[in-house]
Amino acid sequence: MKQLMKRPRDAFSIGGYRYHSRKADVRTAALLVIAWLCPMVKSFGPLNTQLRCLNRRWPQPQTQHGLIQRNNALRVQPLHMSKKKSVAPRKAGKLSKTHRARKGRGFGHPGGSMRSQRPQIGPRTGTTTTAADSTVEQPQLRPQQQQQQQTTGTLEEVAEYAERTGQATHIAVDAMEMQPHTMHHRDGYQSQHHHMFASQIPIAGAIQHQQDTEHGNSAPAAAEIEGGHGGRSHQDRLSGLLSHIIPGGSAGRSQMISSTPEWKRLQRHADYIKTDTHLRDLLKDAERCDAMFASHDGTYLDYSRQRATLETMDLLFDLAEKCDLKGRIEAMVKGEPINFTEKRSVLHTALRAKKEQAGTIIAHDGVDAVKEVHEVLDSVRDFTDAIRSGELRGYTGKRLRNIVSVGIGGSYLGPEFLHEVLKTEPDGINSSLGYSLRFLSNVDPVDVERTCADLDPEETLIVIVSKTFTTAETMLNARTMRQWLWDFMGNDKEVVRRHVVACSSVTATDLVKNFGIDTENYFFRFWDWVGGRYSVCSAAGAVPISLLYGYDLFQRFLDGAHSIDEHFINAPFEKNIPVLMGLLGVWNMSFLGYNARTTLPYAEALLKFPAHIQQLDMESNGKHVTRNGQEIDYAVGEIDFGEPGTNGQHSFFQLLHMGQTVACDFIGFVDSQHDLCIDGEQISSHDELMSNFFAQPDALANGKTPEEVRGEGITGELVAHRTFQGNRPSMSLLLPRLTTYAAGQLLSIYEHRTAVQGFIWDINSFDQWGVELGKKLAIDIKEKLITARTDPNQAPVRAANPATSRILNYYVAQSREAAFLEDDEVESLPNPLTEITRKTHRDHYPPEGTGDLGGGAGKLS
Repeated sequence: MKQLMKRPRDAFSIGGYRYHSRKADVRTAALLVIAWLCPMVKSFGPLNTQLRCLNRRWPQPQTQHGLIQRNNALRVQPLHMSKKKSVAPRKAGKLSKTHRARKGRGFGHPGGSMRSQRPQIGPRTGTTTTAADSTVEQPQLRPQQQQQQQTTGTLEEVAEYAERTGQATHIAVDAMEMQPHTMHHRDGYQSQHHHMFASQIPIAGAIQHQQDTEHGNSAPAAAEIEGGHGGRSHQDRLSGLLSHIIPGGSAGRSQMISSTPEWKRLQRHADYIKTDTHLRDLLKDAERCDAMFASHDGTYLDYSRQRATLETMDLLFDLAEKCDLKGRIEAMVKGEPINFTEKRSVLHTALRAKKEQAGTIIAHDGVDAVKEVHEVLDSVRDFTDAIRSGELRGYTGKRLRNIVSVGIGGSYLGPEFLHEVLKTEPDGINSSLGYSLRFLSNVDPVDVERTCADLDPEETLIVIVSKTFTTAETMLNARTMRQWLWDFMGNDKEVVRRHVVACSSVTATDLVKNFGIDTENYFFRFWDWVGGRYSVCSAAGAVPISLLYGYDLFQRFLDGAHSIDEHFINAPFEKNIPVLMGLLGVWNMSFLGYNARTTLPYAEALLKFPAHIQQLDMESNGKHVTRNGQEIDYAVGEIDFGEPGTNGQHSFFQLLHMGQTVACDFIGFVDSQHDLCIDGEQISSHDELMSNFFAQPDALANGKTPEEVRGEGITGELVAHRTFQGNRPSMSLLLPRLTTYAAGQLLSIYEHRTAVQGFIWDINSFDQWGVELGKKLAIDIKEKLITARTDPNQAPVRAANPATSRILNYYVAQSREAAFLEDDEVESLPNPLTEITRKTHRDHYPPEGTGDLGGGAGKLS
């Protein structure tokens, strides 16, 4: 271990010394194990950091003491203390008295020298001065190499240089993070306190690798860094061996985004923003405010009330470049299987692509996505036009005027948000006259009761939306609605074929057919590359919306979404609305620590939009590991909530103004769908609404100082209670009018914002395994309930733990008592039976019996 090899080939560096493992990978592995076991080496950082020092085949001239020259980009002098202020070079081999006293204490000793070189003042030339030998001649550098030279002296300057050049950035970050409040010696060198911290810099930060100065060619060196040995480095070849030798070994693990220089710079910048800035002051900067907006196709984004400066945005753009955000966006829209846990493409953008784009987007299964989408959209148009015209009728010959969409999650939230927008849109009002649309999502039988209230089964069309056609809640409700139809019109198979439609994946075709649905005419497919929360632009939204409002309105919705898609794909990041919103979402969550965000549409017609965004965002980015399976060490996945307009102001704005900080998205419109101006009022109702839209962001940003409170005549203890700290971030989206087209734009903006945040956080935003565990446990509980209901001995339920067993037995006991009440006691109950039919409709085709589905009081029929 003591021998210093002059030949750096296949060498391993520890703290500035380079040891040689002559031939075999096994010997190199053994050296690594020794290094890992040594407490001294442990102090310089985790092993995965030290592994980066393997196999750097860069010839490096050495001094007579065997010291390795540092990277040309960062030459460091010995961290010693000289009593002389003069910067004149010492004689060869001459050390200061302090340095001599420390010599021999060993590398890593708090009082010892790291034997590293200190940055020198002034540009470097062909001659280098070191502590060991002030006259060692260095090769004259070529122009390409001279460009990489470093000037000057402090760690701050080292970090600045490293960040500017992109070289040796990890040393800059580590040094800046570990630098203490140092005292300086009278000769200008830092004190022993500095030495203690400098010795703790991780090996990867203490050691820098040179380029191949013998050949003056950086490209081969770069190739060796990536691959080495024919494209495969020692680290790669040893990763399997080391994983068995070293517990928790991370050989071969990819670098987490939080360990990159770009992320570290943002962390340091966030400290400055949190301690030295206030939105009250930032909003007075006209240049900053003029730069912090973006617009596209009538959509205007103002993000000047974010706790960010122009420098913040530059740093966020650097992070986006580091994450290859552009490449990931292109991979998504081109159909690459970026949802790798399910081996699927993510192509919700193809759902609104133009027909002329056929052949340009190929999904992971080889399908021409655009061609498939338009085949389905054409069939939806034909079918919905036939229903609305009366060409297709129900089992008894009546026109189908009522639509019940059965689905849950994205199959329900997206279409319902769009339905609420169109209900009060002038074209939507006119086109929906004589028709109704209701959504059945909750498995609670009360939801069934409410949905079917006052509906005539003979005039009702059931649309079942389930990608797999196996979702437990959806399929139970689907069977319930089928029973409702049978109760009134008999169990003829044609009842289902005329009154039930399915929107499902092509892989579920057999299940759809077994349910009794006509798969030739009443089945509309969508694909595995469309996630449920991204499916509103597919048949899941197209069928119910087109049945009520006509296909042409739905096409306008697709056009609005496509407009933002093109903007998202092509616009530069500095003016890209979804990218800006996504980057600022990462900034607020991961760097400023704001773990909640609220969506505040100042339009009543968007009352269901926050719920849709809640699912879109939290189901997508509620993850705990990176794409490579590494546990995340930074905050991801905000808590999303919201409420429309001034309703939210009288609900939770107290917390927004005076409680914990929540990032806010304000959404407003220049014109209202229906404006009012009452006699005697100075402004219209919409202007009244928008006054709040403009005032609330300023109130959150500026707050109210104690001086301003006292200026209003408030004194004493009340001043603190009336003071608003402000400095609470928000952004504002302003659109011309809430139309079908604008609804499509909003949807696309928020879908892409979610994707951007996931790309930056390096997580998979397109799977949802967290939903599965509860479902599986619910199946187990359901089996226990079935046993409890049918067991004549009424044995106690035994669940996975005592707490669950206790509450389950309480539930079973209480519901069993209700099941055996006397008739007169049952009549006195407010809702003794779960009835889903109405007396007004029993006059048409009265079913046999009472029409009760046998769900009363927990009994099984």
